[in-house]
Amino acid sequence: MRMNMPSQPGEVDLPPLSARSVVLSLLLGTHPPELPVKELVRAVEPFGVGGSTLRAVLSRMVAAGDLRRADAVYRLSDRLLVRQRRQDEAVEARTRAWHGDWEMVVITATGRGPAERADLRTRLTTLRLAELREGVWLRPANLSRPLPVDLEQVAQSYTARPGRPARELAAQLWPLDAWAETARSLLAHVVEAHRPADRFTAFAAVVRHLLADPVLPTELLPGDWPGATLRAAYAAYQGEITRSIGH
Repeated sequence: MRMNMPSQPGEVDLPPLSARSVVLSLLLGTHPPELPVKELVRAVEPFGVGGSTLRAVLSRMVAAGDLRRADAVYRLSDRLLVRQRRQDEAVEARTRAWHGDWEMVVITATGRGPAERADLRTRLTTLRLAELREGVWLRPANLSRPLPVDLEQVAQSYTARPGRPARELAAQLWPLDAWAETARSLLAHVVEAHRPADRFTAFAAVVRHLLADPVLPTELLPGDWPGATLRAAYAAYQGEITRSIGH
């Protein structure tokens, strides 16, 4: 299983953000994830979203279960709080010392339909595991996070020490050079982006790319790995947005 990557290494995918995406990105980057409507009106204005458009979008997002409203304050729903935690983890990348062990998850459940199989693959990819062969998923045991308890219903987890050289195995499981090249392209793009809407769009792409970072031990990465630099750039931008909302 390979990470989702642009069609060409280094290619930067910057689709325009809809009004809904702007609201969602703002709240996903805000802690706690709630804002009064007057703050939202001011925050989305630089992105060409007017007050009437914003209110219509907020109503649709509440109806769809994306947001909750209390008085004039909008907050992420529980479902999207899970997404925010995943985004935060992508930026913070909490790790621990690596001593050569690997996490291995072997799928044991049978008779699942295509939708269930796809959902499980998405969950395992979100956990930054990669598929060595059908039903066998691996990663170095350097992340400070437990595997979800309910995963035991469909899989068994083990601690393993593969016989192959670790760098060789990591290079097979993840397209590391392509990820790094795209990360460098994103870093160059955010430096050149000056308009608020352009910067916002660029950093939304940065977050998507960080979600695909395998967060491997340093000794398994190519030289000059840009993961930490990309995280620092996003953290600085997130601080800018937080300060702008608070004033």
